[in-house]
Amino acid sequence: TFMVLGDICTRRCHYCAVTTGRPTGIDLQEPNRLAETVRLMGLRYCVITSVNRDDLPDGGAFIFAACIRRIRAEVQECKVEVLIPDFAGSRPALQKVVQARPDVLNHNIESSRRVFPRVRPRGDYDLSLELLARVKGLDAAMVTKSGIIVGMGETRDELVETMEDLRRVGCDLLTIGQYLRPSARHLPIQRFYTPPEFAELR
Repeated sequence: TFMVLGDICTRRCHYCAVTTGRPTGIDLQEPNRLAETVRLMGLRYCVITSVNRDDLPDGGAFIFAACIRRIRAEVQECKVEVLIPDFAGSRPALQKVVQARPDVLNHNIESSRRVFPRVRPRGDYDLSLELLARVKGLDAAMVTKSGIIVGMGETRDELVETMEDLRRVGCDLLTIGQYLRPSARHLPIQRFYTPPEFAELR
């Protein structure tokens, strides 16, 4: 997994340890360097993710698209998954990424509807669902994916409701992982899920 568009995020999600602040500039050579790195490492699958870049008109979507295209040109056999932010709901931004044809388009819902505002105060649960639905509207064959972090105060029934919401918008793949608190200033862990509980969720 490679994180592009710098290491300073314009949002402050309460489970995330990425630095929050005001990013400076864009590295237009990043797609070329990333493709070269993928080639040198001999990768057959890579994931491209990023910080939120609300300071950019398209949220950095053009860099995602350029990275996908450069990797394809450099290492044709490498599959590319993108884990994208919500681009503040911009349809043209999302379209740029979809048109670059990643093998998998991932956008994490992160938590249940009730818990979501507490953990992602500058995000929107319904906007995240809408983004995944729009992908299918733009390219019905594109594989979509999402992720849920458990242990942040959600109930089992709420997790099932979130899974149902994701299926309603055609989401194909889902990952579920345990929340681990990055520091004492982050959201406390409400509970640790056991292996049998993960098996049941699966």
